[in-house]
Formats: sequence, structure tokens, C-alpha cells
Amino acid sequence: MKTEQTFMMVFRYSPNPEYQPTPQEIKQMKEDWGSFIGNIAIKEKLESTHQLGFNGKQISADLNVSDGILILESKTISGNMIVKANSLDEAVTMAKDSPILKMGGSVEVRNIIPMEN
Repeated sequence: MKTEQTFMMVFRYSPNPEYQPTPQEIKQMKEDWGSFIGNIAIKEKLESTHQLGFNGKQISADLNVSDGILILESKTISGNMIVKANSLDEAVTMAKDSPILKMGGSVEVRNIIPMEN
């Protein structure tokens, strides 16, 4: 049996401030995310998950602080999920069910390297 490793899924999408989803679309998105997260949790593979808001500040190397979130190539990070898997391929297979993909977004899956004390 392989030892499980920890991976982070980083969810990205292109925000569109002019588009407001209908109440039915919001309900469906919540159901889709609930199913996605629930299916991972029921397999005891979920460590944590976070949705990110749109309020933020950025701090540059010269300690200059600017308002807003980073939008690069028209995409921003919308959240993340920490999962346990036997391999990167297994984590990628889990990520393929992410509702962000239906929204035209993407998922980046990366291994997590524990910090040494």
C-alpha cells in the first residue's frame, strides 16, 4: 500500500463583474460544489477547502501596498482544496470533477511539501 501524500487544488477562473447569475444558477452551483466536496470527503480524502473573496490587498517586494486582488491573464484564484491521495495522478483524477471546469475555469494540482522545523 502506498503512503498517502497531500496535494493542493488551486481553482482559477475569469471573473465577470457584469454577469450576475440567476438564483437558479446560484443554487445549481452550490449543489455542484457540495457534491464535489462531499464526494471527496466521504472517501476520507478531504483535508480542507476555502473559497476566496474579492476584497484584498497586494504587497510587493518594496512593501508597497495596493488595493485589489491579482488578476493575471484575466484569471484569478477563487479558492483551494487540500486533499490526500496516493499519487499526483489520483489527485488530478479527483480534480477533473471540479465544478470550476464547467465555469470555464481551471484547476492546478500541486504536491505540498511539509515545512521542516
